[in-house]
Amino acid sequence: MLRLVPSPSEPDGEFSSAVEVTSKEELLRRVAGGDQAAFGLLYDDVAPRVLGLIRRLLIDHAQSEEVAQEVFLEIWQNASRFDENKGGAATWILTMAHRRAVDRIRSSQSSRDRDTKVGIRNFAPEYDHVSEAVEVTIEHERVKQAMARLTELQRQAVSLAYYGGYSHSEVAALLKVPIGTVKTRLRDGMIRLRDEMGVAS
Repeated sequence: MLRLVPSPSEPDGEFSSAVEVTSKEELLRRVAGGDQAAFGLLYDDVAPRVLGLIRRLLIDHAQSEEVAQEVFLEIWQNASRFDENKGGAATWILTMAHRRAVDRIRSSQSSRDRDTKVGIRNFAPEYDHVSEAVEVTIEHERVKQAMARLTELQRQAVSLAYYGGYSHSEVAALLKVPIGTVKTRLRDGMIRLRDEMGVAS
């Protein structure tokens, strides 16, 4: 049976010596072959980062743990799909975690939207919903147009950091560039966005 939660005797951040001498890529290859011991080592190695990324996006601890469980189940079931030529194992796993967390956010938002629509049916509107919707649409279009005026490199960095919830180091890993380059792209991108949006710095 797969162990998808850390045992009390295995505190976060303490990896076994086997993990230190075995790459994540090699562990994934072994997991693809059904090696549960390799899965346990991979779990111990990456679980803190996976849960940390998900918690930054979802905030709620219980939901974050649930999504993390789903991520590791997906890793177990789909390890054979990992292609080392397209990136490292950590990037593959964290991208999967990010996608799962975003899916949960969208699902929760859709549920809240449905509840809200049902809840307001019996209440008279206290403000002009049409005007508000138009304003929001215009603002989104302004942001979209401003983002389109960034360079491709700036747009990638801004999207990952501010919309994707990735840290600077994670953005650097995903884009395969030095962290200093990421910080420069983010700074220049945000300055350009402020200028395009007409926001005073």
